[in-house]
Amino acid sequence: MKLLKLITAATVMLATVGMNAQEREISIGVKGGVNFATVMGDDINSPDSRTSFHVGLLTEFPMTNMFSIQAEALYSGQGFKGNFNGTDGDKVEYQLDYISIPVLAKLYITKGLSVEVGPQFSFKINEEFDFNPNSNNGDINLEGTAYEAKDLEVAVGAGLTFQTEMGFFATGRYNYGLTEIIEKSDLKNSVFQLGVGYKF
Repeated sequence: MKLLKLITAATVMLATVGMNAQEREISIGVKGGVNFATVMGDDINSPDSRTSFHVGLLTEFPMTNMFSIQAEALYSGQGFKGNFNGTDGDKVEYQLDYISIPVLAKLYITKGLSVEVGPQFSFKINEEFDFNPNSNNGDINLEGTAYEAKDLEVAVGAGLTFQTEMGFFATGRYNYGLTEIIEKSDLKNSVFQLGVGYKF
C-alpha cells in the first residue's frame, strides 16, 4: 500500500513538473491594434488625438509560473491633430511614427489574466505635418528644421492582457513618454493602445 502511494505521489509530482516545464516554454506571437495618440505639455494647447495603428511581433520568456518578461518589436503610428495657422480652423495631423521596443515585466494575477509594466524604446522612422491625411498632398517634412523630433524616445508602458488557452489574446496598454519629443520643448507622447494577437 505504501509503495502504491509512493508511486502515485511520484507520478503526480512528475506530471506537475512536466506541466510546469511546458507552461514555462518560450512563446512567440503576433499582435496588432489601434492607437489613440496625442502629446502632453505646456508648449501646445489641448491637441486632439490621432487615431492610427500598431503591429508587430512579441516573445515571452517565462521566469516562473506567474512571472515572465515580454519583449516586442512594433510599428507604432503616433502624433496628434490640432489647429495650424492658415488653415482657417481646420485640423492638421502631425504624424510621428516609430519602431517601438517595449520590454515588459508581466505578472499573472489569475489564469490567463496578466498585468504588465516596463520601459519602451522607440526609434523615429517618419515625421511630418499633413494638411490632407487622406491623400499624398499637403505633407510638410520637418527634417532639418527646429521642430524636428528626436530620433529616440523613451517611455514607460503599463497594461492588462487576457489570453485564452488557444493562444488568442486581447490587450490594453497606456504608454507615457519620459523624454521630450522635440529638443528644448516639454512635449511628450501619450498613447493608449487596444490590440489583439496570437501566441504560437
